[in-house]
Amino acid sequence: MEPIQASLKKWMKNNKTFLENFNHLRSEILNDPQVKQLLLSNPQLDETDIEKNLMKFYEFISQSKNCADCPLLEECKNILPGYTPYMQVNGKAVRLSYEKCYKKIQQDEQQKHKSLIQSLYMPKEILNASFADLDHTDKRRQAITESLRYLQTVGTDRQEEKGMYFYGPFGVGKTHFLGAIANELAKKRIATMIIYMPEFVREIKASLKDDSLNQKVERFKTIPVLMLDDIGAESQSAWFRDEILGSILQYRMMEKLPVFFTSNYSLEQLEDHLATTTRGDVEKVKAGRIIERIKQVSKEIPLFGVNRRE
Repeated sequence: MEPIQASLKKWMKNNKTFLENFNHLRSEILNDPQVKQLLLSNPQLDETDIEKNLMKFYEFISQSKNCADCPLLEECKNILPGYTPYMQVNGKAVRLSYEKCYKKIQQDEQQKHKSLIQSLYMPKEILNASFADLDHTDKRRQAITESLRYLQTVGTDRQEEKGMYFYGPFGVGKTHFLGAIANELAKKRIATMIIYMPEFVREIKASLKDDSLNQKVERFKTIPVLMLDDIGAESQSAWFRDEILGSILQYRMMEKLPVFFTSNYSLEQLEDHLATTTRGDVEKVKAGRIIERIKQVSKEIPLFGVNRRE
């Protein structure tokens, strides 16, 4: 067993080292330019107040401020990643608080923006589309003009109630228009859903197995802006045409909710396409009803240009 005197000497030696370290750290804290400025601005803080808040001062000076020491948000060194500290003094009360740094604010804005654009089976480049990427040729002038006019009226008493039905040949950028419009709407805090029609049909069929059909259809009915990409490319049954697509368009027509479409068919051609079911039946009247609903929620816009897929 170690003698008591030896233990006491060892403790005193360690204690002396601790005090030296503490005093050195205290000196560093109080000589920090930011802490010195804070104390100069608040002369009411006496020695007791300073000693009581020493750990707050240490935490404040040890954290990165305004992303100065964090090249990326993912590499933030702070106790609360993405938050920068600041000190507040009210009388003798010292408070250390944290607020979002500008990188965290940017990230949150980007995530919020993305959350406003929902999609079913759309490629990433479409979800990042912008009008700056579009070819501004004469053949596309009407489509660009109508798109910009629509966006300019959003949120005003002149707001367009109808979306647009873009039709034209393969590869001219019809889907890109949808992505560009969706991104502009997201900046205005308007939620959009973009659906690739052939996959939409498969999604609906799969929903019959897990009883999620009504929930999904309700979502498509009520989203502020619905975009149906490549309508006419899908192989659809009379049931899908009348009970699903017809139901969605009827609801949005009654509620004056816009729908945007892209297609390789003009509306006249699409009517012929929709009239023929997967069983080979020709139902012109029912197809005509769908076309009338499309006309009520969108206006037909031709879109031509160079085939980018070649």
